[in-house]
Amino acid sequence: MAGNNKKVKSNNDIELKDRLVAINRVTKVTKGGRTFSFSAIVVVGDENGIVGWGLGKANEVTTAIAKGVDAAKKNLVHVPILNGTIPHEQITKFGGAQIFMKPASHGTGLVAGGAMRAVLESAGVTDVLAKSKGSANPHNLVKATINALCEMRDAKTVAAQRGVTLDKVFNG
Repeated sequence: MAGNNKKVKSNNDIELKDRLVAINRVTKVTKGGRTFSFSAIVVVGDENGIVGWGLGKANEVTTAIAKGVDAAKKNLVHVPILNGTIPHEQITKFGGAQIFMKPASHGTGLVAGGAMRAVLESAGVTDVLAKSKGSANPHNLVKATINALCEMRDAKTVAAQRGVTLDKVFNG
């Protein structure tokens, strides 16, 4: 993943909300008949810049969702959010899914579909223009969206990497 330095330790101080992105029913045919199991992809976030995803598999839907939530809590990252939107445009690919995200002015709303919407809502983004191209596989869309958010850098981070302060940049 792109943002290993943005990992967040999960503790009980953070109030995380979980969103179910997709459930998949898997059928295994055996000598005794068909056995059904379920896999659930879940996104958790505090709606204030912390987001994570997880995959849970079990013989019951509720157990699969619970396992997905536990996996997501172990996989949290911090993403930069400025006034409810993202700092800059971003194009990212993961597998067959390609996504494009662009900052939007206040009041635009969250213009994104399906799996991307769940990730962006959990991260706390309220205004963004987003488009997914290629595969609509929710697993790849979730991973591509989180990778794109991890690659985002705000002005303070860029200035620190370049060895200057924001005051020096804006005031000369």
